[in-house]
Amino acid sequence: RWFNERVWVVESQLTAEDVYWGALLAVAEMIRGGTVAFADHYFYMDRVGEAVEQAGLRALLAWCVFGEQNNIGTDLAGTVDFVQRWQGAADGRIRTVLGPHSPYMCEPRFLARTAAVAARLGVGIHIHLAESQEQVDNSFSQHDRSPVELLETNGVFDVPTIAAHCISISEVDQEILARRGVTVVQCPNCHMKLGMGVTPVPALLARGVNVALGTDGTASSNDLNMLKEARLAALIQKLDKRDPEVMAGDLPLRMATQHGAQALGWPDSGAIIPGARADLILLDCDQPHWRPRHDLVANLLHSAQAGDVSHTMVAGRWLMKDRQLLTLDMERILWEAEQRAQALVGRDLSIVRTYAS
Repeated sequence: RWFNERVWVVESQLTAEDVYWGALLAVAEMIRGGTVAFADHYFYMDRVGEAVEQAGLRALLAWCVFGEQNNIGTDLAGTVDFVQRWQGAADGRIRTVLGPHSPYMCEPRFLARTAAVAARLGVGIHIHLAESQEQVDNSFSQHDRSPVELLETNGVFDVPTIAAHCISISEVDQEILARRGVTVVQCPNCHMKLGMGVTPVPALLARGVNVALGTDGTASSNDLNMLKEARLAALIQKLDKRDPEVMAGDLPLRMATQHGAQALGWPDSGAIIPGARADLILLDCDQPHWRPRHDLVANLLHSAQAGDVSHTMVAGRWLMKDRQLLTLDMERILWEAEQRAQALVGRDLSIVRTYAS
């Protein structure tokens, strides 16, 4: 209901210019919150690429397609054109993959065709997977196999794959994800807000799956605060397992940093070693919520706020110093985003106020 009755009503009206200013708003928030690289799976992705190029971040971009039919902005042929034009853009800070929406929106033959095209282009795939038990039940009813099995059967996992959510997955599914080297992205804030369930992160990690963290976007998470996502990733598993020692130590922080960097294709991003990419942030620890400071890992995971980030650097270039953005006009972005949001919802604010508020 959330997607069909609320999001899609507004989203179907989006223009390329709306997406551009929304992307600028997003990258501004990410820079201010200490995010140096991200994956995005949306529409009008050439405009998102322009925003990333201007902001100075790293990004793995996928133009979302729902199947053979032409949808918002493009079809598979159009997204292939996008992949080829933007691969390696912005001095190598932008990478591209194909973006079939999900196995419940895309027919198996389209998934197989997309996988074959990805293999030919030498790129990966970003997809939503196993978000609910209902999706799994429907997949068995229609295809006699789980969504994970459906993707494997149709060659999706033959290329590097980032699978968002992976909540309703069996042990068989988990073994497939591990064997095929799929990266799973948990979005704990979104999963909690929409009552979706809990990604079985400890079990996946035990099998060797690379599990990273995401937000699913502000429509379902309300912000792009990765420090919060790391904290919630720890807390949701502790509650689900009734075990305070689950997800202990710096594991959630590594999921938000190293695991994500590996999935995006920049495994040395953030590493403080000679020759590594200079993607760094500085935090202001001289705050009441950082005291006492005898355990900085615990402070960072359970106490730090996005506003504590004072400096953000990507590829050796400062994007923010002393909390001042250096590559973006924040005042203009805020004005444009607000005007466009109000125009999209018009006077009927009940569209966005009456669900999951």
